[in-house]
Amino acid sequence: MKKYLLEITVFLCGAIVMIYEIVGSRVVAPHFGTSIFVWTSLIGIILASLSIGYWLGGKIADKKPTYANLAWIILFAAILIGFTTFIKEGALEFILYLFDGMIMRTLWGSIILFAPASILMGMVSPYAVRLKLKNINTSGSTVGNLYAISTVGSIFGTFLSGFFLIPQLGTTNILYIISAVLVLVSLSLYFNFRKNANILLGVLVLTGTVLGAYTFNSEDKSMIEVDTRYNHVQIFDMNYWISGEPIKVMKVNDEYSSAMFPDNDSLVYEYSWFYRLAEHFKPDFSRTLILGGAAYSYPNLNNS
Repeated sequence: MKKYLLEITVFLCGAIVMIYEIVGSRVVAPHFGTSIFVWTSLIGIILASLSIGYWLGGKIADKKPTYANLAWIILFAAILIGFTTFIKEGALEFILYLFDGMIMRTLWGSIILFAPASILMGMVSPYAVRLKLKNINTSGSTVGNLYAISTVGSIFGTFLSGFFLIPQLGTTNILYIISAVLVLVSLSLYFNFRKNANILLGVLVLTGTVLGAYTFNSEDKSMIEVDTRYNHVQIFDMNYWISGEPIKVMKVNDEYSSAMFPDNDSLVYEYSWFYRLAEHFKPDFSRTLILGGAAYSYPNLNNS
């Protein structure tokens, strides 16, 4: 296990980079939607961040490469990913307020939420190469093998997140999971090449306690959030903008899709008022076929 620890590390970090990127689209979806601007910003900023990380990791590794330093790099990446989970809503709301254009919003959202951790993740592969490099005669195969393993990990992470993780677990849980995986990788590196391991463990416990306490206290229990195979869906209560009455709203990505009054049979959105014409033209109908309908507020009201 110890012999292949660097290979396992670059594989998992490669997978996590892609999971982080794909999950990022769902993180920003409630505020910015899922347009081409979102994907362009995410891919561009994360690639730029990885490039900075490759350069920085190589420079640091040439000075004094140790497994302990690599463990710290990965641990800080884990902390930053965990940090993303509880600043994302506030940061994106602030960016919405600060910028008008969608390009600037998506670019700055990607920079603030995803660039710092991606820079650290980019440092892993060149640092691992330096640690693995023992003989200049085999340097080419060493570099090629580790980068190939990292790329295979990225492919694995892409399929895992898109086909399984997002529809099954949701974005917040995934961010916590990949952060925890990076912590385990960091601990494995540190304890296998032990040197002041208690310092790393202390930092880990303190950070986990702070993040856990904040998340528990700040969790919004009045909102339901679900990641489907197609969209990020939120269901929550708010006041009707005309009368101030309470309504229940379903938001799909950044669009308010459907709404209904919980205590009467009125319809919220103006387009849904036209459903009442069905009763005018055929007052005695008992069954109706509705195609689409979002949350089906009309058939729910009429028990059809």
